[in-house]
Amino acid sequence: MPKTILVVDDKSSVRQLLREYLTEGGYKVVPAANGREAIYAARHSNPDLILLDIMMPEMDGYEFLRQYRREKDTPVIIITAREEETDAVLGLELGADDYVIKPFRMKELSARIRAVLRRLETGSRPDKTLQVGSVTLDESAHIVKVKGDSIDLTPIEFDLLAALMSSPGQVFTRAQLVERLYDSGFAGLERTLNVHIRNLRTKIEPDPGNPIYIETVFGVGYRFHKPLDET
Repeated sequence: MPKTILVVDDKSSVRQLLREYLTEGGYKVVPAANGREAIYAARHSNPDLILLDIMMPEMDGYEFLRQYRREKDTPVIIITAREEETDAVLGLELGADDYVIKPFRMKELSARIRAVLRRLETGSRPDKTLQVGSVTLDESAHIVKVKGDSIDLTPIEFDLLAALMSSPGQVFTRAQLVERLYDSGFAGLERTLNVHIRNLRTKIEPDPGNPIYIETVFGVGYRFHKPLDET
């Protein structure tokens, strides 16, 4: 059964271009011209992935993310103009998974889409539980708890935490984490990774400004650390 992609952009030419290209690639495409239409379309088509423009009339991409993230954790890739790249970072903070900059190459977009969908394939996640100190991650049930309290993570935040917790104390370079999450090394993904790390710290750290779990190893990358005062 083909994967469904919701394409949200206020420019009909962009919607048509993406629809034709993605349909040829074997995807089912559902178009929407703004965030309001996208909310309705997402609820009725249950897409596997959403391509989302930011600047749109009636309801922009930010408001769509704020509303839709209360309902679903469907992966979202933001489509943004280069001069709006900093706006894409805000989108990541609101729960988007990745972004591509216009004008983009269709092959690059396709690779990003495949990488995100591959992480969500049934059976790709092993049936095991990781626990380091007060943090527990159940990979099969997709549940994370910190000191017994459940934490809501986006799919990429969950996979990032699973990667770090798989080898406590091991330093992962940014490039290693990007490759592990995306199976490729496109320019800009390391900057995206930094935003996801910050979002993850906000959700699991007692004091995100002074993290005790996800440590930065300056000039290298990150590692998951068990605080000494935890048993």
